[in-house]
Amino acid sequence: MTVADVVKGSSPVILGLPHTGTHVPPEIWARLNENGRLIADTDWFIERLYDGLLADATTVRATFHRYVIDANRDPGGVSLYPGQNTTGLVPTTDFDGLAIWLEGAEPTDADIAQRRAAFHAPYHAALQAEIDRVKAIHGVAILYDCHSIRSKIPFLFEGILPDFNIGTDGGRTCDISIEQAAVEAATAAEGYTSVLNGRFKGGWTTRHYGRPDTGVHAIQMELAQSTHLATEAPPFAYDADKALRLRSHLKTMLTRIEAIALDLKS
Repeated sequence: MTVADVVKGSSPVILGLPHTGTHVPPEIWARLNENGRLIADTDWFIERLYDGLLADATTVRATFHRYVIDANRDPGGVSLYPGQNTTGLVPTTDFDGLAIWLEGAEPTDADIAQRRAAFHAPYHAALQAEIDRVKAIHGVAILYDCHSIRSKIPFLFEGILPDFNIGTDGGRTCDISIEQAAVEAATAAEGYTSVLNGRFKGGWTTRHYGRPDTGVHAIQMELAQSTHLATEAPPFAYDADKALRLRSHLKTMLTRIEAIALDLKS
């Protein structure tokens, strides 16, 4: 199995997709309980939602499911949000706080180390290689990390999540002009809600790679799944009409970010 599907483009923008994969190796699948086998915490259809929005954008997509190992978590296991409910490098629960492994079959430290070497590290090696390649071409690279999550998850946050959740770790991971372009495009999207650095401030990927002083910028977009799914419960069906409307706003956002990237290199 290929750990990362990579499509090389000539744009300065790279789309990261760490949570769209659904592959779980048989030996790991056998250890999941009935709840875990729903693989509900998938970023459903995000690869379809972004497909073709930005000509020549590079994409790096993890093929494995986050229950195998989470490609957007610190490989050392450090929490992204200390003091708040979250899921770890290899989750022990789903987003509702419910167990996903059979009793006695929970991942061990040895399991985590093996999965880190077999899945997490190769994915990030592929992502780093594309960042280096794109930066060599343009003198700058922008990683736009693509995510989605259910709009109502009491275990993780109160109330209803905004539609567009922009994360830059408090402005540290990208030039302010990139952050502003994303905020302006989201704010101008009629009928949608948005927030900057709210509950989701950017995962480990955004925080790890976003080094504006080196010419590498990173921004995370966490979309509420209500914006493009017919239902946020199984079977998590794609809503083509909702998606069509949303795609127009995402295209505007990506196009503006790309234009800024071309300005930043000069």
